[in-house]
Amino acid sequence: MKKILALVCVLIATFSCINAQSKFSETALNEKLLNTNDQSITFEEILAKHTGKTLVIECWASWCSDCVKAMPKVKALQAEHPEVDYLFISMDKTAEKWKAGIEKHELKGDHYMAIDGMKGTFGSAINLDWIPRYIVVDKKGKIVLYRAIETDFDKINTTLNSLE
Repeated sequence: MKKILALVCVLIATFSCINAQSKFSETALNEKLLNTNDQSITFEEILAKHTGKTLVIECWASWCSDCVKAMPKVKALQAEHPEVDYLFISMDKTAEKWKAGIEKHELKGDHYMAIDGMKGTFGSAINLDWIPRYIVVDKKGKIVLYRAIETDFDKINTTLNSLE
């Protein structure tokens, strides 16, 4: 019984730490992403464009079936929270597939691509182990929800409602 209790405590502490991240690492902030004009820009510069706004970040890829399945939920979230900025970061392998995915799914928001994909420097810096992945940043630039996936739209919506 003590072993089970200890294991539960470790799991709770681990889960709490994972979701408690309040800011991005220097590695993530300094990583360069590609914009739709094929120019490099640091993640920190991208975030600066959204200063003073609540921001929902989605890491996705055009080849990801769970990402595509979640698109209607993202669009519903955008309709319910038009005051929020939306940032899409693609993990596609090529810019052509990424740009075609934006057009095909009619994604509204800011768009960038991680140059080295999901397992690269940026993905590792944000602990990206699953896509789609959603991160919510408040108006002060603090991460308020760090690890949400396609089944967490109620949690995302609740978080956004609490920030109004």
